[in-house]
Amino acid sequence: MRYILFALFLLVVGVTTFPWLKSQLPEQYNPFTPLSVTDPPGLITQYKLRRLSKNQDACLAVLDRAKADGFINFQTVASSQGQCPLNGAVRVLNFGAVSLSSSFLASCPLAVSTAMFVAQAASPMAQSVLGEKLTRIDHLGSYACRNIYHRAQGRLSEHATADALDVANFRMSDGETVSVAGGWKQEGRESDFLHQVFATGCPFFGNIIGPDYNAAHANHFHLGMRWFGFCR
Repeated sequence: MRYILFALFLLVVGVTTFPWLKSQLPEQYNPFTPLSVTDPPGLITQYKLRRLSKNQDACLAVLDRAKADGFINFQTVASSQGQCPLNGAVRVLNFGAVSLSSSFLASCPLAVSTAMFVAQAASPMAQSVLGEKLTRIDHLGSYACRNIYHRAQGRLSEHATADALDVANFRMSDGETVSVAGGWKQEGRESDFLHQVFATGCPFFGNIIGPDYNAAHANHFHLGMRWFGFCR
């Protein structure tokens, strides 16, 4: 991790010091150009994703561009107060042609990361592994004002800030439903699909937690924004 951050620091310094280098870099590899949900996974994309948590206007601009390109449909929501306040959250309605079991509340960075996950991991893997189009994602929720693992004491869960989404099922154009609970530990193409979605989606989040981590995640993928590259 230390070496990755150092390499990224050198690139940023190089681009800042040598303006001609900035003009020669493709946008997806330039740390100073706006993020696109089609940017490939990598250090620069992860750097841009992490910056969004500190710049709400820039984050909403990414979502607006993604909406115009058909990758996501969302609505902004009013801020809320209380034990688990929400500021700058959005309600995700769908991911273009991929519908949802229900809309969900998300922090702006989570909405961006999930749009990238659907566009670059879940949908392509459905086509390449299963030979079908992904048409719907079933989830177990995102925002919930609670501590981690519902404990009475302890730190707040990522769900308390709408920084995590729990995904349970993937539905295909032929009517097939691939469930995390039923397919992860089996053999065959459903298991291959789930494992490839998990691995391919990892770079777009701070963490992805699945059935191999513990029993609490036996039936879903937890897609969260905390940490950096924690995928278990």
